Amino acid sequence: MSRKLKILTILGARPQFIKAATVSRAISLQNEKANGEIQEVIVHTGQHYDTKMSDIFFEELNIPHPDYKLECGNLNHGSMTGKMLEGIEELVIKEKPGHILVYGDTNSTLAGALAASKLQVPIAHVEAGLRSYNMAMPEEVNRILTDRVSSLLFCPTATAVENLKKEGFPYPSINKKHQKLLNVGDVMYDATLFYMKRVKNTFSLKSWELGEKSYVLCTLHRAENTDNPERLISIFTALQEIAKLLPVVLPLHPRTQKLVKDWGKSKLLKSLTILEPVSYLEMQGLEMGAKVILTDSGGMQKEAFFHKVPCITLRDETEWVETVQSGWNQIVGASTAKILESFETTQIPEDKFEFYGDGTASSKIVDHLLKN
Repeated sequence: MSRKLKILTILGARPQFIKAATVSRAISLQNEKANGEIQEVIVHTGQHYDTKMSDIFFEELNIPHPDYKLECGNLNHGSMTGKMLEGIEELVIKEKPGHILVYGDTNSTLAGALAASKLQVPIAHVEAGLRSYNMAMPEEVNRILTDRVSSLLFCPTATAVENLKKEGFPYPSINKKHQKLLNVGDVMYDATLFYMKRVKNTFSLKSWELGEKSYVLCTLHRAENTDNPERLISIFTALQEIAKLLPVVLPLHPRTQKLVKDWGKSKLLKSLTILEPVSYLEMQGLEMGAKVILTDSGGMQKEAFFHKVPCITLRDETEWVETVQSGWNQIVGASTAKILESFETTQIPEDKFEFYGDGTASSKIVDHLLKN
């Protein structure tokens, strides 16, 4: 009689819920074929703790509800990571998993990896090998440290594999086995393909009084922009100019709205179509219908590429270099002049590019977990 593989999945932030949905679905399909071969125990750290950022994703994406909630949100980086580490460690000791599965580059990711490494439980890291080479980003620190202690490094692209090789991987890992670098493709591409049909059947741009390819979609959430008055005001100044040509739709967190008002710059919001944070499926619908996307989100850069919508990235670097190399993405930072110049020159590339796999990354991840 074969022994079940128990996987402890660590989640905490909105992008991780989307990625985990695809892998959890692949686990369910595997269990249907192999009579419950894998047991997945889901831990929600509470890093994103409000309904719009958390609960709605489990409902909307049909993710199995968490077995444990740690409620570690709304804290500073050190306090949050420490509280998560303590809670996850207790659960690892209690559940005795065969693998810890972590996603991306959040504090939840790092806490899960640290807890597992201290207890010598093999770590599988989805989205391994991404690099911005900006150590001022907490995400860069989190992903580098997580990669270093992981046993299975599931890379989304060939570039990610090369990044790790340049850093000297594979190293002997904590459980005395060599690390495995595996280019499985991008689970976000799996999610986009899976949910695209549901979005088309469920959502209409008319609910926002928008027409197909008749508006610009923008998102802002990174602290380097939202906590920096000079950068944020520069971005909003550019959005005001763009709004004279096309409506600018901006799902904006209330905290960012408050910051703009506190700085006495409320007028910069007046010409924009401000929405409250939207669900994943709603965001996919808005992305698919947009003429151009402006964002500081890593995930949205890729989703723009998947939906074949030109993207302007409001950062000084990107982990998703393939989107830039293909001509679908431009990196402009927060400069008003650069944003407007990129908007004026944006065009759709003629060539088609496939960098992120074939839409089966999740099933490949499950296969490799079973083999190891």
